[in-house]
Amino acid sequence: MVAAYIALTKPKIIVLLLITAVGGLFLASSGFPDLSISMAVLVGGSLAAGGANSLNHFWDRDIDTKMKRTTNRPVASGSVAPINALIFGTLLNLAAFGLLYFYANLISAILTLSATLFYIFIYTMMLKRTTPQNIVIGGAAGSIPPAVGWAAVTGTIIDPAPIFLFLIVFFWTPPHFWALSLILKDDYENAGVPMLPVVSGIPATKTQIFIYTWILLALLLAAVYFVDELGIVFAISSLILSAGFIWVTWIMKRREDIDLAMPIYLYSMAYLALLFVIMVVESFISRQGILL
Repeated sequence: MVAAYIALTKPKIIVLLLITAVGGLFLASSGFPDLSISMAVLVGGSLAAGGANSLNHFWDRDIDTKMKRTTNRPVASGSVAPINALIFGTLLNLAAFGLLYFYANLISAILTLSATLFYIFIYTMMLKRTTPQNIVIGGAAGSIPPAVGWAAVTGTIIDPAPIFLFLIVFFWTPPHFWALSLILKDDYENAGVPMLPVVSGIPATKTQIFIYTWILLALLLAAVYFVDELGIVFAISSLILSAGFIWVTWIMKRREDIDLAMPIYLYSMAYLALLFVIMVVESFISRQGILL
């Protein structure tokens, strides 16, 4: 039973969200971020993301039973009752809001709650079943954690840094998820979900993935220019990592098959994680005067 409720939260997805939140924490801090604030962001973020995922299980239980990838999910398989998933997800988000409000600040709590509300009401309930641009717009929910990290430290998001952190994750989401959707095209079609490969076809999806990798590179270079906390190490790393992303998506675009879809999906996760890890390391050592 405990394992089923843990599965409701999709813990593997949460890890990547927390890495981006840590990037926001370090970028906003003069050195190592305050421990209590960091714990509030990490624990509160985990609770909120887990709660949002639980609510997603509740709402998507009908289409989850039609897809091979999701038939064993707790609600779809019957191991957790729908109402229990609804209550569980709601309680996790209330706990996350309270934790961030008391140990960080109100704006970080509101941002975190807004991510859940957007994910459930805008993406899950509206966009996912109606438009192939669902993941483009819906990606805003998963782009909020780094802004939460920044806001928890500074009490504001009126700064180029949290805006660019949000945009990096926002424009990373489509090529990341569309690579997976190429593999799951038949599943989505059977469930009646209008993902891009289902509506526009595989070649068009490959082209969009390739285009977004270039947008990401341009955005990363712009971030280096406008965000004072980002420097030469992040710039060089962005160029190298993005070159690899662009190269492999170009190869897939030119080929007839989708054999590179899974490697691209996995690379995209490593790509985002490495960008934010490098951001953390550079931010920390530069603030300590080790790197100028």
